[in-house]
Amino acid sequence: MTNDLQTDQRVERICHALTEQGFEILLIGRRSINSLKLQIPFKTKQYQMLFTKGFLFYAEFNSRLFWTLLLERKSLLYANDLDTLLPNFLVSKFKSSPLVYDSHEYYTEVPELVNRPFVKSFWEKLEASIFPRLKNVITVNEKLAEIYSEKYNVPVAAIRNVPELFQEDTLYKNEILVGKPVDESKEILIYQGALNLGRGIELMIDCMEFLPGVELLIVGTGDVYHDLKTRVKNLNLGDRIHFSGRLAPEKLKNLTATASLGMSLEEDLGLNYRYALPNKIFDYIHAGIPVIVSDLPVMSDIVSDNGVGEILKDRTPTALSELVRKVLSNKASYGTNLYNAARKFNWNREKILFQKFIDRIENLE
Repeated sequence: MTNDLQTDQRVERICHALTEQGFEILLIGRRSINSLKLQIPFKTKQYQMLFTKGFLFYAEFNSRLFWTLLLERKSLLYANDLDTLLPNFLVSKFKSSPLVYDSHEYYTEVPELVNRPFVKSFWEKLEASIFPRLKNVITVNEKLAEIYSEKYNVPVAAIRNVPELFQEDTLYKNEILVGKPVDESKEILIYQGALNLGRGIELMIDCMEFLPGVELLIVGTGDVYHDLKTRVKNLNLGDRIHFSGRLAPEKLKNLTATASLGMSLEEDLGLNYRYALPNKIFDYIHAGIPVIVSDLPVMSDIVSDNGVGEILKDRTPTALSELVRKVLSNKASYGTNLYNAARKFNWNREKILFQKFIDRIENLE
């Protein structure tokens, strides 16, 4: 994987599941100046990169990854996303090692590529040259699996990126079902995830002008971090909008549970966001807090089918603030549905599907 090893919860869950099946893990990524101290029980290798972005970054990372994979002992290769697929694919052919490709998103349709036709074309050609030759592919939801299967005539399995099931704790259960005790003078909204283009965070910030007594917690880092900070400053909302930076998964889990409402307001900026099912939605559900999501097909279906929150139809600050007030005034009414949804969408179930998928791979040593 090309990102930080500590904060990708899907990758960590996959590694634990593979460990249960008898694999020894070598987890490969990069180290940045902001990387957290690793606290994961796997052997790791982190590249200190000469280049941090753009073509030279990917060229350096993939060339180093190729030689690492070529020289390491292995019985299974596992590529997370398109930006690590090429060296994995080449080594799998050279060494006749089985390969799993895990596409966390519709990579060639991410907003960062929409207005960069040359770069987008490069990734599209790379994907088109390799994907039809893959045998073991998974992705994060059924819609993306369907799209990839039809596009490349390759079977693709859907393994959702969802948290482990909470313990059957009576206190926790009661808090969800009756509504957590909250200081009504200090309701907390939360957004967690990448601070990148098209995540709807600007809209969340703007709506806070209409929500006195409410605070917004923004957890994560990304390309628009400084722009968001400037926006908050210009609106004089610094006393009610807080940036926590990137947090380790366990610390984030505890923080999410203190919020009153979670938001996932991705814009319709290409097919990647249109068919996205962000893992933060399930993090909110497992924390027992209702959610507000964009009116995009996959995420809105999860919310409406399971009654765990509301869908934003009108992307204006006033409309969002009204919807926030509606949810906050009826928090307890979502309790039973949140509890049931957490039991329905959890890694305990998805792990079984994943491990069966691995068991079916041919030529495993």
